[in-house]
Amino acid sequence: MTKAERNRVFEQWLAAHKAILFKVARVYGATHADREDLFQEMALQVWHSIDAFRGNCATSTWIYRVALNSALAWDRSHGKHGRGRQDFDASTALLEAPAAQDPRLEWIYARIAELDDVNRSLALLMLDGFSYREMSEILGLSESNVGAKINRIKAALTAQLAREEQDGL
Repeated sequence: MTKAERNRVFEQWLAAHKAILFKVARVYGATHADREDLFQEMALQVWHSIDAFRGNCATSTWIYRVALNSALAWDRSHGKHGRGRQDFDASTALLEAPAAQDPRLEWIYARIAELDDVNRSLALLMLDGFSYREMSEILGLSESNVGAKINRIKAALTAQLAREEQDGL
């Protein structure tokens, strides 16, 4: 594939699927700057992976796989991107959702960001409506393992929401 063809495919993929990269960056990046860096890293990896795409799955599935693998590698290699960092420049939140944000959506994204890497990835894929089979292909887990983990995630989130409602938070 020529560089011009790769650029054309990349532009099409990015136009159609950049929301995937935004979601992954939002969950794996601790600060606005982290999310911008991670978005660029994932986009670069998508560009590099175009030649490896064989069409045996949906483009969105492929992009999710590349984005999640990139985010996991980025998270491991950047120790400074640990949990608990504060975003001191929230006013420039380019990667945030539009102004009319649903507090329930903010709550779920905050809880997803607290999960371990695999469960974080599963939660994102679940929210985007991927089947257990697709999730297993993306993450390299068995379908039954995906189902068990999803059920545990749902139960934990439900319990946490109940505790917060009981405590009046």
